[in-house]
Amino acid sequence: MLNVFACPSRYVQGPDATASLAAELRGLGLQGPLLVLAGPSATRQLSAVWAESFAAAGYSHEVAPFGGECSVAAIAAGVAAARAIGARTVIGVGGGKALDTARAVAHECGVASVNCPTIASTDAPTSALSVIYTEAGVVEEIRLYPRNPALVLVDTSVILRAPRRYLVAGMGDALSTFFEARACDRSGAANCRGGTATRAALALAELCWQTLRADGTAALEALDAGRITPAFERIVEANTLLSGLGFESAGLAAAHAIHNGLTVAPGTHDFLHGEKVAFGTLCQLALEGAPAAEQRAVRDFCRSVGLPVRLGEIGLAGVDDATLGRIATRAVRPGESIHNEPFPVTAAAVELAIRATDAAA
Repeated sequence: MLNVFACPSRYVQGPDATASLAAELRGLGLQGPLLVLAGPSATRQLSAVWAESFAAAGYSHEVAPFGGECSVAAIAAGVAAARAIGARTVIGVGGGKALDTARAVAHECGVASVNCPTIASTDAPTSALSVIYTEAGVVEEIRLYPRNPALVLVDTSVILRAPRRYLVAGMGDALSTFFEARACDRSGAANCRGGTATRAALALAELCWQTLRADGTAALEALDAGRITPAFERIVEANTLLSGLGFESAGLAAAHAIHNGLTVAPGTHDFLHGEKVAFGTLCQLALEGAPAAEQRAVRDFCRSVGLPVRLGEIGLAGVDDATLGRIATRAVRPGESIHNEPFPVTAAAVELAIRATDAAA
């Protein structure tokens, strides 16, 4: 396989970055009309800024509401809205599912994709894929696209106003990046773009873990104080850019597959993607038989920022064997990223790893 590194055309991050959105679009030669796919909170916060900046740059735009789930129905509604105005660029604004939906819409319409996350809760914004859920919240499929977003614009003034839980969940998603990249490197597995990892991708994945450990608690202190600090900016970058480039260009392994398995249990549906991925990362390390010191370091980090380390912390206290079996079976289904581990993985092994992780906490 060839080494493949994937990334957006441009990444912009900083306070009040939304005011620069139209100028960035112009600088990249992106065309209107613009369809902005956004949830109600993002629309309330940013619609006035969009209207002023787009008008000044000569763009026409329409805002289409995002309903909360990246589903086949939501994508179809977005496609209809984009085609109704002849959109040439689709801008997703919101959390990971809104951005996944916008990327799917842009792909279906054959137009440019722009992502503007309003929370730093996942590493979705930089990627060229969408995780599609059923209306009940169960992972249904992952769609891969040939192009990454043309622009990812992260307004840290907006991120600062989001609930604390989202930044913590973003650290949970980012936490898996290095350990999944390492597993893929050991096995020689393909990354999300069908190639093997470059040294750059592996270095970014490792930097992601180093940044989380160095700045995670300080970033939360800044958030609690309502201040944008260097530590806060670094964690937003780790959650969004370092993790995004790391997972897509270095690969996924057991942590995300176990997350996907967890989604079959209704008790987990009130928990965020990154919260479940953090628990999945601990399970991956148990599955791999990672050194006890490393498992302890990851567990201690999770506790320090408020990420789950036990089944009861993701809605599965006292989970029965039948439910655990369904989770494990979903995690190891053919084509899942758990098979990128450098050894064969069975459902029984996943069940043992989940139980061991819960017991170790």
